[in-house]
Amino acid sequence: MTPGPVALVGSGEYLEVMADVERRLIAGRPARYVQIPTAAAPEGPASLARWTALGRAQAERLGVEAVPVVVRDLEDADDPDLAALVEGAGLVYLSGGSPPYCAATLRGTLVWKAVERAWQDGAALAGCSAGAMALTSWVPDIRHPLREADPGLGVVPRLRVIPHFDRFGSWVPDLVTRYLERAPADVSVVGVDEDTALVWDDGCWTVQGRQSVWLLTAEGREAFGAGSVMDLPPVGS
Repeated sequence: MTPGPVALVGSGEYLEVMADVERRLIAGRPARYVQIPTAAAPEGPASLARWTALGRAQAERLGVEAVPVVVRDLEDADDPDLAALVEGAGLVYLSGGSPPYCAATLRGTLVWKAVERAWQDGAALAGCSAGAMALTSWVPDIRHPLREADPGLGVVPRLRVIPHFDRFGSWVPDLVTRYLERAPADVSVVGVDEDTALVWDDGCWTVQGRQSVWLLTAEGREAFGAGSVMDLPPVGS
């Protein structure tokens, strides 16, 4: 089997504004929408319940089955019953919250191995905001910049992602500089605006959604709108 698409989303998971993107990701695949809200676990049960409700509502819009896999901690992530829920997925989605917590909690566990198998067998794999960052190999704690970055889940090892890019410039003015200073020469840095996705499918990266994805370099930044194809390192290399 060929691995499925990968989507790196700036914001908007499970909301109507991104329903068309999610619909394209699961089209032609099993109508089984696996939703993993691990990044929100540090915020407590109410936050996890909110993500689960949003995911169910989006699945209903799309006419597919919502399969919440509520992994709160390492013990949950190694629960074989939770890992079994991933089997047969058409789309697996990591939603928002804490990027390093998401990556550190899932990496190497039964649930993550099940996700990797599903993706390798053709399921689409998406991460939004924290989830998008967790899919890379360098996951900083944006709120605590002096903490060492987590090594991530490694699906897109040669990309570094800044979600909410249209807002993060005002929230953290030196964020782009921080990313670029720490990026090796063979790694590309991208900013993904809210309600926008960078999608790997059929051997290329394309932009979907209502805003832009930005290629960030020491020389400046270039915007790519919906439908644009971006020359970026491929998934898995």
